[in-house]
Amino acid sequence: MILEKRDSTSGDLLKIAAKKIQNRLQKINSYREAKKLGLYYSIGSEIPTHDMIQELLSFGTKVYLPKVLGKNIEFREISDFSSLEKGNFDIMEPKDKCPTNIPDVILVPAVAISPNGARLGYGRGFYDRFLEKNKAVTISPVLEKQIVRNISQSKKDQAIDWIVTEDCIYDTSQF
Repeated sequence: MILEKRDSTSGDLLKIAAKKIQNRLQKINSYREAKKLGLYYSIGSEIPTHDMIQELLSFGTKVYLPKVLGKNIEFREISDFSSLEKGNFDIMEPKDKCPTNIPDVILVPAVAISPNGARLGYGRGFYDRFLEKNKAVTISPVLEKQIVRNISQSKKDQAIDWIVTEDCIYDTSQF
């Protein structure tokens, strides 16, 4: 149901929301001061990240994107979009030659998220497994309509530190 709501958002509205979110991200100290930023290559009706990636690269920020390796992901540095190739699930991901590292801050995609940071992803657990072993500040950029009252969590689910929408910034660390 939430995916249907998100999918019904026009491309123009998604671009406007992405720009607002990009501006709001600058208000989060850990994002603004990060030396290594992990992002994702957006697909479908996810908040578009391509302009964010391009802007960060143009500022000289070290940008890392996930690469799927079996049941896990690792983050690899990209220097530009030519560092990417079609990977698992037909999503663009860094080429094998790109160096691996652990970002200070990671933007985590979500299907839905609760105000306390409980995240519903796509069900494969890639980010949860990575974040269970690697410490990073996590931020989910989502549309306001993706925030739901409750999401049940298992012990392996990793809570998100910040939620950024087109309208608000939610600090979930208080929960």
